[in-house]
Amino acid sequence: MRLTQAAVPPLLPSVTRREATSILGAMRAVAAPDGALSIAAERSLRAAARHVFGDAGLAEDPAAESLAVAVAGRPLAAIALRCLVIMVLVDGTIDPARVAALRTQIAALGIDAPALTLLEDLLAGHRDEAFAEMTRVNMDSVTNAPWFGGDINAWLLPYHGDGADPALAARFAALGDLPPETIGHALWAHFRHNGYAFPGEAEGLNAAFSLPHDTVHVLTGYDTRPGGEILTSTFTAAMHPIHPIEGHILPAIVSWHVGGRINEVAKNATGTLDVEEVWRAWAAGAVARIDTFAPGWDFWSFAAEPLGSLRARWGIPPEGLADPEE
Repeated sequence: MRLTQAAVPPLLPSVTRREATSILGAMRAVAAPDGALSIAAERSLRAAARHVFGDAGLAEDPAAESLAVAVAGRPLAAIALRCLVIMVLVDGTIDPARVAALRTQIAALGIDAPALTLLEDLLAGHRDEAFAEMTRVNMDSVTNAPWFGGDINAWLLPYHGDGADPALAARFAALGDLPPETIGHALWAHFRHNGYAFPGEAEGLNAAFSLPHDTVHVLTGYDTRPGGEILTSTFTAAMHPIHPIEGHILPAIVSWHVGGRINEVAKNATGTLDVEEVWRAWAAGAVARIDTFAPGWDFWSFAAEPLGSLRARWGIPPEGLADPEE
């Protein structure tokens, strides 16, 4: 996957230098509780300064004052929390010292942080409980409704046996007849390139998840390898802000960077987080004027429109963020 050079506006262009350096200082403290930044953490901190605050040089500044003094009690605190969680995990491990440093920062902020509880559960070896909770909040977000349990794998793969939906599968297959420049044809090509079954076919994923999720892949260009899935989930978390940390970013990084299989569909991998691009993906998702997981979103209403035009209309670089064919 080759990243494009498309510029993306910074996530927080209007924060003061005091606020930015305080957040970055807290990120540094969480990533390096012993004072020594890893190579990955240093690269990530520089990229965050650029893509979150619009000034790469801020990464060199010490915190002007404590994070709590700068942002506590304001919406900015929730964004700071997401930054801190990412920095805990940049090296692909759940380190007790980093989690302890995160706990200290969150206590000072005085905000609710379910992601911290999940990280502490994983540290304590309560993997099944943590994975179940990440699945629950992810499903809350994907379905826009409370998820009361049940077989997640049965929900994700509903078309076996009597559940087959040939008409739905045929509708997806017909996208291949659209002109190549359309988003519909691009989605069809995405399925074919990856060897995916269409929703409606026995091995196809539930269209309620697959259609909005795979549309994000098409819009961004991020591929379906583990690193691309993390970036797609990060973009989604910014685009569709329902449980963004514990429902999207944390499960993705745990699945494909730390290495923990959340469910039978997700699979797992280690060491695949692009510690720099993750911040651009977040900024791009935040500025996007589209939410494919929003209630009532309808892919079919614009399937015949040019992909580049839709990207421009929705605030996404016309060339996308990456070329998945590379």
